[in-house]
Amino acid sequence: MSFMTHLQCTRCGESYAADELRTTCPKDAKPLYPRYNLAAAGRAVRREDLAGRVASLWRYRELLPIADDANVVTLGEGWTPLLRAPRLEREWGLRDLRVKDEGQIVTGSFKARGMAVAVSRAKELGATRLAVPSAGNAGGALATYAARAGLESYIFMPSDVPVINRIECVVAGAHCYLVRGFITDCGKIVREGTPTMGWFDMSTLREPYRVEGKKTMGYELAEQSGWELPDVILYPTGGGTGLVGMWKAFEEMEGLGWIGPRRPRMVAVQSEGCAPIVRAFQEGKEEAAPWADPQTEAAGIRVPAAVADFVMLDVIRKSGGTGVTVSDAEIADAVRLMTSREGIFASPEGAATLAGLRKLLDSGQIDRQERIVLFNTGSGLKYPEWFPVELPVLEANRAFAEYGIGG
Repeated sequence: MSFMTHLQCTRCGESYAADELRTTCPKDAKPLYPRYNLAAAGRAVRREDLAGRVASLWRYRELLPIADDANVVTLGEGWTPLLRAPRLEREWGLRDLRVKDEGQIVTGSFKARGMAVAVSRAKELGATRLAVPSAGNAGGALATYAARAGLESYIFMPSDVPVINRIECVVAGAHCYLVRGFITDCGKIVREGTPTMGWFDMSTLREPYRVEGKKTMGYELAEQSGWELPDVILYPTGGGTGLVGMWKAFEEMEGLGWIGPRRPRMVAVQSEGCAPIVRAFQEGKEEAAPWADPQTEAAGIRVPAAVADFVMLDVIRKSGGTGVTVSDAEIADAVRLMTSREGIFASPEGAATLAGLRKLLDSGQIDRQERIVLFNTGSGLKYPEWFPVELPVLEANRAFAEYGIGG
């Protein structure tokens, strides 16, 4: 069912067998990518064959790394809608604006994609105990899929993550720990604890398979767009797995003969208080220096250092894209705007793309006639702390008495 052939280092290009648990490249500690026999896969499945398949990410089964269907751990993740935003189009004078709404996915976040595939592969390769540093949603996703698979999970999160993320980990039976510090401090605990605790490190791009779940956003985007990619994609960027995963998907689809060589411009959206990728892009750097004292309430993009920084920067430049930063106040305004105009209750990270779009339209870096896709990576329902709104309590009998209602 899978056409995966081997793993390959994203930096040095060295190849490795994919039949055992691996983390990063042993030569340079850079991420490993699963590679596939695309010629054979292209002969075995055409894009027309996808019609009628299961409405989940597993519709791209041949391009995913699980060898045996018995090891697939799934809760129906993927195949999220690509929603037109007609009111925002009219108000902002746009020709075509769409939102890929990952808030509708199981666990309420796109992190479910990566964990579904990574947990499936970890189970297949014999792992029994998994650990992850998380800004919130990845921890909840790992706890959920580990529970589904019958595996033990350890979650390490900064102490100020949204309370719902903590709840979902505990309820799923995970060992959940809060850490004084940032996600990088959580990652240090996971790495240092691996020899003693014997867990497998599921950190972003420190294992090869989360990116495979995330890349399916690119496959879905192409299929839902009639195999014609948009002009520009805005993506909230923390660890960057979604951004680089989609680029990997585009390359694979060209190898399969499903799309041509044209690519969207990829835009990394980060917070003003934590923008290592945008800063490195603007300074012409090939790698991003860690961001000192990261400050943003958008927990998912508060990632001061990313192991795949060089891959992200390469993708942005190859695509002719850019990076943009937004403030927390701009993010909060964008959440309300996306919800009140389009009914899409976006996570702060997802709404950051709308705030970034406004800036890039104003600066002329995005043309209003272009086809634009924003990625909402999670549901706003998971962030009640962001909106301490005092809802007015009105007594219905009094409020409607003059109409003779409820008397």
